Amino acid sequence: MNKFQQCTILITLVCSGFASGIHANKNSTHLTISDYYQEFAPEPLYRETAVDILDKLRERHYRRVPIDNKLSSSVYNNYLKLLDPSHLHFLAADIEQFERYRYQLDDNLKKGDLDAAYEIFNRYQQRRIERLIFVINYLENRYDTVQFDTDEFFNIDRKNAVWPATLEEMDEIWRKRVKNNILSQKLSDSETDDIQQKLIKRYRSRLNRLSKTRSQDIFQNYMMALSQSYGPHTQYFSPRLSENFDINMSLSLEGIGAVLTMENEHTKVIRLVSEGPADKAGQLKATDHIIAVGQGKTGELIDVVGWRLDDVVDLIRGKKNTTVRLTIIPGGSESKPSRTIQIVRNQVKLEDQSAKADLLELEHNGQKRKVGIISLPTFYLDFKAYREGNPNYKSTTSDVRKLIQELKKDNIDGLVIDLRNNGGGSLQEVNSLVGLFIKQGPTVQIRNTSGRIDVLGDSDSGVLYDGPLVVMVNRLSASASEIFAGAIQDYNRGIIVGGQTFGKGTVQSILPVEQGQIKLTLAKFYRVSGNSTQNRGVLPDIYFPESMDIEKIGESSLPEALPWDQIRSASYNSLAEIEPLIPKLTELHQQRAKQDPEFHYLVERIAHLQEQQKITELPLNVSVRKAEINKNEKWALDLENTLRKSQGDKPYADYAELKAASELELSEKTKNDKDAEPDTLQREGAKILLDYIQYSTQSLVTH
Repeated sequence: MNKFQQCTILITLVCSGFASGIHANKNSTHLTISDYYQEFAPEPLYRETAVDILDKLRERHYRRVPIDNKLSSSVYNNYLKLLDPSHLHFLAADIEQFERYRYQLDDNLKKGDLDAAYEIFNRYQQRRIERLIFVINYLENRYDTVQFDTDEFFNIDRKNAVWPATLEEMDEIWRKRVKNNILSQKLSDSETDDIQQKLIKRYRSRLNRLSKTRSQDIFQNYMMALSQSYGPHTQYFSPRLSENFDINMSLSLEGIGAVLTMENEHTKVIRLVSEGPADKAGQLKATDHIIAVGQGKTGELIDVVGWRLDDVVDLIRGKKNTTVRLTIIPGGSESKPSRTIQIVRNQVKLEDQSAKADLLELEHNGQKRKVGIISLPTFYLDFKAYREGNPNYKSTTSDVRKLIQELKKDNIDGLVIDLRNNGGGSLQEVNSLVGLFIKQGPTVQIRNTSGRIDVLGDSDSGVLYDGPLVVMVNRLSASASEIFAGAIQDYNRGIIVGGQTFGKGTVQSILPVEQGQIKLTLAKFYRVSGNSTQNRGVLPDIYFPESMDIEKIGESSLPEALPWDQIRSASYNSLAEIEPLIPKLTELHQQRAKQDPEFHYLVERIAHLQEQQKITELPLNVSVRKAEINKNEKWALDLENTLRKSQGDKPYADYAELKAASELELSEKTKNDKDAEPDTLQREGAKILLDYIQYSTQSLVTH
């Protein structure tokens, strides 16, 4: 940084502090920017690591991205988005000053020049300190002046907002944020006297944590901005993050079984590990935001808004059989009140993720029918036992084979494979599992960086199960799940029902760099038909209501995701066409859905959730806000009681009784998760299967 740039920052530090009114009230705690501000500069080792990372991206990544102005602009945009995604810190003048770097970063990275990245971060750090001091001052001196009877609104989605032109504009944005914080606390039944001190403590904690910022954090962010220009699954891991990644991959981590990321200073849940503690507890969902963490059933809840992700993970992680409490914002929507949940930590064991079978007996057209249901949380393989040559090694295919053999003894009429929420796993296992349902043939194609295509397949001509088949998927069915569903669909071996799958159709590998590791995308999956599973995923033959917003969850929602494309079809023999039967099966499904109270209940809940997710601003008038909460609670009570009446159960007297019953049900579910019965969608999947049996038989007779 030259002397002019240093002088500019120094002048800005002094002027902006007074412009924000930070020292305007003599009764306020004396906070100054100089107490917290530290200027960072890149270390020599980071310069070497940056060159190493750029070389590996250029030489090894599946996506051949030229190191040019287009890449430079992408890195620049990514970096600003990582630092200030909601445009809450930088001023328009800051962005105007940084614009000179937009097309310089590619040349700088080739030389290991990180000065621009550190200059931008130093300004960001300054602006963060300014904002926190402003908020603390506001809470200490103007808390009693906040009025909640005015018609103001708080914008909860600022990702496309313009950068504030002045400090006065920025102050107004943050004033409304603080007002919303206070109102949210009031509506969450917090003691009124505690709200002021609670929020002051929150923001002082965030201010103090800024002093723990390290040069490594800046480098981590900048390399993430670079790697994300190549795709969402390309990531740089600093030495500390590398350690956490290795722990997660070995499944030795004792925690809650959730994959987390940072979004707008909040810790966001990306997905839950199937059959992990959080998944079994049933209270934490994908897209929830974690805003506080407490130890044990009574430990103090520590506000983690604005914390680094690795520090939040350290708080959540803990010894087996201990309790962690999480305060969450459901769905990350600030229109919903926060709530606190409890999860007992544990290890995610291989046996917990094993395939499980149920026998479902239904009446169809006056006849009693039996449908087998196999739920598969992941594609697993005990690699250690496999490598040691143990013939009894545990795997998806061996377990499913045993379950099918048992179900066949019960004379099942058909089989449902439930892959909902299955995030993938062993490629070897998905290949062999497809082989249980088809005669020999290809199962998946893999194209590498050089364009070479390898075809994996089943060489065994035997078929374990050749009866009617339905495969259930949803938005969280990813990777290996999509390969299985895609193969079954391409071979016309069964009907795919549910939602559009995730669209994770790429292969990654971890490579060491000077400091840490980098995860690179090295190949891409293709179905035997030649269609990629990337980005688009697998489209079901019959759609079920989907609770997850595909605009927010899935590969297509991720920046710089590799596109969907096609290659030549592999040589394979498909069975008789299923497609002609789909319109009739869909019609029958929709008729049932209209008459089924449980299905109607599910559809209504999903529709309501989707409407809530569209909300972009919140009223700051307490009466209006309470009215909206009461309206939502009445809606939930009416919907629940409609279902209960249809089932002959006594309606709940009020929302409080419904809430208590729901919490008790979740608690009982956790204790007895192994005895869970097939759910509404599994039952409907089984009914579609029985329709398929009926009409495919009629079709054969006709022909």
